[in-house]
Amino acid sequence: MRKTKSAGWIAGAAAAVLVAAGAITYAVADGDDSGMRPPAADSADAGFARDMAVHHQQAVEMSYIVRDRTDDDEVRRLAYDIAQTQANQRGMMLGWLDLWELPKVSADAPMEWMGMTGTAAGEDGALMPGMATDTEMESLRKLDGKAAEVRYLQLMYAHHVGGVHMAEGCAERCRVGVERRLAQGMVQAQESEMKLMSDLLEKRGAKPSH
Repeated sequence: MRKTKSAGWIAGAAAAVLVAAGAITYAVADGDDSGMRPPAADSADAGFARDMAVHHQQAVEMSYIVRDRTDDDEVRRLAYDIAQTQANQRGMMLGWLDLWELPKVSADAPMEWMGMTGTAAGEDGALMPGMATDTEMESLRKLDGKAAEVRYLQLMYAHHVGGVHMAEGCAERCRVGVERRLAQGMVQAQESEMKLMSDLLEKRGAKPSH
């Protein structure tokens, strides 16, 4: 039963790639106060694109995991929305790095562009604030039903807390207009999703964990 909607998720992912391709082209044309010059490798624009792409990848992974661990329509719908939105945004950010001819991996520590080095040492796979550890990800893979729903919602809530903080940093520091607006949109969307996750947890007798 849990595999019946896989085709829909795959089709949605393919559509997200096409949307991202169009957005990448738009980003090149919208330099705002960047003067159409690509940002530097150590800029907030590049740092945010690199770090948020990694952050988003884990959210997509978590969402696909819970899809196969529960039949609850509300949780599956939320997971689908997060997976599609963040896969799309990740494609956009990696595409910008390509167009700016900047590396997707930096020797700088994660979050250095925000002046937050040392906030997460990569212990047990958690590279940035809000990211789940490898142990937490493995525990999610072993749960089913309500237990999986609660674990996913708690992990994703914490993930969004970290994501919102990072997006706020870009909204303040990034100079490429389209990227700054993307970051502002992330803040609004993820705060709305956090409210929904809190409500879904309350229905299950649980609370967000930070």
